[in-house]
Amino acid sequence: MRKIDLQLVTDKIKELFIDACENIPENVLNALKKAAEEEQSPLSKEVINKIVENAYLGREKHLPICQDTGVAVVYLTIGSEVYFEGDIYEAVNEGVRLAYTQGYLRKSVVRHPLDRVNTKDNTPAIVHIKMVPGDVFKIDVAPKGGGSENMSLVKMLIPADGIEGIKKLVVDTVFNAGGKPCPPLVVGVGIGGNFEKCALLAKEALFREIDDESSDPIANKLEKELLTLINNTGVGAMGFGGTKTCLAVKVNVHPCHIASLPVAINIQCHAARHKSCTL
Repeated sequence: MRKIDLQLVTDKIKELFIDACENIPENVLNALKKAAEEEQSPLSKEVINKIVENAYLGREKHLPICQDTGVAVVYLTIGSEVYFEGDIYEAVNEGVRLAYTQGYLRKSVVRHPLDRVNTKDNTPAIVHIKMVPGDVFKIDVAPKGGGSENMSLVKMLIPADGIEGIKKLVVDTVFNAGGKPCPPLVVGVGIGGNFEKCALLAKEALFREIDDESSDPIANKLEKELLTLINNTGVGAMGFGGTKTCLAVKVNVHPCHIASLPVAINIQCHAARHKSCTL
């Protein structure tokens, strides 16, 4: 058995969230630069170039690339041969607490959805745990902004809706969102499972690298088709019109009931903030 020091977990969570808020992944920056080169609208081309400039300023000056530093989403992959002494959830939340207070990140979490009192440290985090064989311990984090999350959707389609129904749902959702989720976007799509599983699939899709393609041939084809369809909507960068509404579409699938076709669409802004480490 392998013991994981919870103080190390706290330290890494703090480090990862500050890093994620200040540094867009290099492959996302490259995708933005490519989008700017290919954009047909002069206004949207300028907007994307400003997004890239802003990203570099955040990196150089150690400042958040966006004022919305999001809800802290954490995925822990824990091997069956790993153990802790103490509360792993508290270790994670302490890391979030330190990141958002000492890193001067905006605290956006309220303690109750109806009384709206701010917790003042961005806790609690949304924590998902996946158990796997072996002694691996991996941390994936994402500061998920409210603007893009608000435009996300879960819909219980029926099997008769099929792939065309899924395409229409995704494209309509992105089109109706307009500039609110800050395009060019990364769109995570979860298909299958049940009500809650498809939402988790869509969220997990956003943790995939931007240049990653699904190994499932049907999902892979759908990713490419959706990317083309979304970019043909004309929404453009920040909703100003153009040909680059979306940087990538990620489709995750799971078995489901014979009477169901659950679909979730989790929209991510152009920043696509996420970081990971293995301890």
